[in-house]
Amino acid sequence: MIRIKDIAKEANVSEGTVDRVLHNRGGVSSKTETKIRKILERRNYSINPVASALAMKNKHNVAVLIPEYNETDSFWKSPYLGVLKASDEVKNIGITVNYFKFNQYDPVSYLESFEALLKTEPTAVVFAPMFLNETKKITTQLETADIPYLFLNIDIEGFNNLTYIGQDSYTSGYIAGKLMHLGMEKESKILMIQSREHSGDNNAISKRIHGFNDFFKNHTPNMNPINLKIENFNDVLKTQQSIKDALNSNDSIRGIFIPSSRTAVIVDCLKQSKQKEYKIIGFDNTPQNVDCLKQDDISFLISQKPFEQGYESIRLMSDYLLKSKVPIDKIYLPIDILIKENVVYNDMNQLMFENTISEA
Repeated sequence: MIRIKDIAKEANVSEGTVDRVLHNRGGVSSKTETKIRKILERRNYSINPVASALAMKNKHNVAVLIPEYNETDSFWKSPYLGVLKASDEVKNIGITVNYFKFNQYDPVSYLESFEALLKTEPTAVVFAPMFLNETKKITTQLETADIPYLFLNIDIEGFNNLTYIGQDSYTSGYIAGKLMHLGMEKESKILMIQSREHSGDNNAISKRIHGFNDFFKNHTPNMNPINLKIENFNDVLKTQQSIKDALNSNDSIRGIFIPSSRTAVIVDCLKQSKQKEYKIIGFDNTPQNVDCLKQDDISFLISQKPFEQGYESIRLMSDYLLKSKVPIDKIYLPIDILIKENVVYNDMNQLMFENTISEA
C-alpha cells in the first residue's frame, strides 16, 4: 500500500508538505503542489479512512509557547523548526500544534502570549519557563484547568510539569570549565561575560555558570573567573567599551566564557577594539557563532540540540495524550562539543528539514 512517506520520498519533500497538499491547508508553492498531485494521481493514492477517522476522534490541541527569534538573536529558531517538523508528523493522528511567541526579555509579553494561548483551549502546553514569578501564575492556571504541561530548554524545580526536555545545564557548564582549563597556565585569569537581562530568571544560564565555577573550585581554586555583566548586548558601543575596560584592567586574562548564545557579539566587540586573541568558549551553534568557530575566533561551542528539543517535546506530548505514556522526570539531550572541524555535521536533521520547507 502506498504511504505518505513514499509520496514524500518520490517528490523529494517532507511528509508534512504532502499532508498539507492532501488536506488543502496551503503553505506549499504551486510548483511543488503540482508535482505532488501528479504523483498522487499516478500512484492512485487515496486517504486512509481509518487513519482519518482516528484523527477526527483524537482532536488534541497542543500549544507551544517559546521566545521569538531574529537575525541577531536566532537561537530559538531551532526549537521552533523542531516543533514544526513534529507538528507535521502528528497531524495525521489528530494532533494540532499552535505556536505562540514572546519577547524573552519582557515578562509582560510572556503573560500576554500565554493569555492568547489559553483562548485556543489547548489540550496540553509545551513552553519555555523564562520568568519565575510569571511561570508560577501560568502553571497555576494550567493546573486549575487540568491541562498537562512540560518544560522546554529551561529546567525549574518545584513545579508539576510532566517532564523537562533539554540540556543538563550544570554539567554543560562544568564541561566548559574543563575545556577552558586545558592548556591554561596557572597564573591565567578567565573573564566570564553575561548579560544582566539573563542573570535573573534564566535558570539554564545560571546553572551553566554554577557548573563552570564549580569546576575551578574543585580543581584550581586560585583561578576564579572574573565576572562582567553587560547591561544590554544590543548596545554594541557600550558592550565593546565594557569588555575593553575589563580586559585592560587585568593583563592575566587568557580565556573568555560566555554562558549564552551571544558569543559572536563578544567576538565582534573584541575585533572592533583590536584586542589580542583569547580562548573563547560559548554556547549554541547559531549561524553567527558557527561562522566565528569556522574562522577560529571561537575555540569551542557547546550545543544543546535545540532542534531535537522542539521535535521531541511534541512527540513526547503526543505519546502522553494518545497512549497515556508518562515520560521520565527529566530528559537530557546529548551535550555536543563543537569545534571547527565537526560543526558542519552537528545539525543535519535541522538542515535537511529546512531544505524541505524552503522547497515547499
